[in-house]
Amino acid sequence: MIHFIIRRILIAIPTLLVISFIIFAILDLAPNDPTGNLPMTVPAEVREKIRESLGLGQPMHVRFGKWLVQFFVNEPLNILHDGFGITIGDAENRTRILSWATRSPVVDLIIQRTPQTLWVVGLSYLFGILIAIPIGIISAYKQYSWFDQVGTFVTMVGFSVPTFFTGMLAIILFSVQLKWFPMIYDTTLEVNSWDNFVLQVKQMFMPVAVLALYNASQLSRFMRASILDNLNLDYVRTARSKGRSEQVVLLIHVLRNSLIPVVTLIALGIPTIFSGAIITEQIFRVNGLGQLLIIGIESADIPLVQTLTFLFAVLIVLFNLIADVIYGILDPRIRYD
Repeated sequence: MIHFIIRRILIAIPTLLVISFIIFAILDLAPNDPTGNLPMTVPAEVREKIRESLGLGQPMHVRFGKWLVQFFVNEPLNILHDGFGITIGDAENRTRILSWATRSPVVDLIIQRTPQTLWVVGLSYLFGILIAIPIGIISAYKQYSWFDQVGTFVTMVGFSVPTFFTGMLAIILFSVQLKWFPMIYDTTLEVNSWDNFVLQVKQMFMPVAVLALYNASQLSRFMRASILDNLNLDYVRTARSKGRSEQVVLLIHVLRNSLIPVVTLIALGIPTIFSGAIITEQIFRVNGLGQLLIIGIESADIPLVQTLTFLFAVLIVLFNLIADVIYGILDPRIRYD
């Protein structure tokens, strides 16, 4: 297993370098310009000086090389310095990845927005998994029952209807009509008392519920299909013939093998927690990473968009590796050495 992990990491390094160059090249060749939002009265020579101050006067390969050094060397060293007090090199003169729009370090902006995204999108994904797995198991075991029929209808609706529609519907019903929950997420709220905690739960309820419905709908269909594929296999009949109870057969033998394809879906979905739910965050005004990415795209803030997009790619590769490792834990027949 250790050799497999090391081998996958060694393969991932050049893969991520290629991905980072592709992302950088696409953003660099895009027609957006950081001076495009300036007033038309700004002279052309002033625009050119602004472009040069942002480093756009240098060739693309030079700018890409500087970004690689800043991302893989300077930013980790800065995190060690600020977060753990470990100083390596000249911390004062170390260049960092700066946002063109705010002139703030991009990593600091990401760290600032991450808690909001984790609270909303992370909880919705967790609740989606906790809801989807039992629904998928019961629906498969009681195939074509009323529970399966209702579950199939709800999950098909939840997966088919876009989140911007369910989000707007939730706002109209629970905020405008019933006035149970606030329609706008207040990111400045500090949870330092019981009343503020209740307000925090209320403002999180609708975005978490909307995303949890979408995630649970998708995962429960995969869980049901995977359980059905395993229910009639030989090892299940063998376990039943040995006198094992239905609960043991279902929850130990069938569930363990059925989770293998579902684990892939769950692992590859985890990076979406950090990337944020762009549409849902816009609807409920959640000041998270999804909204930060939208702001970066609208303002042609290439360092911000480049760093965020590459971080998402790193997370996808990482959790793909984690899913492969979990395969070996769930199914002893899988060997990597």
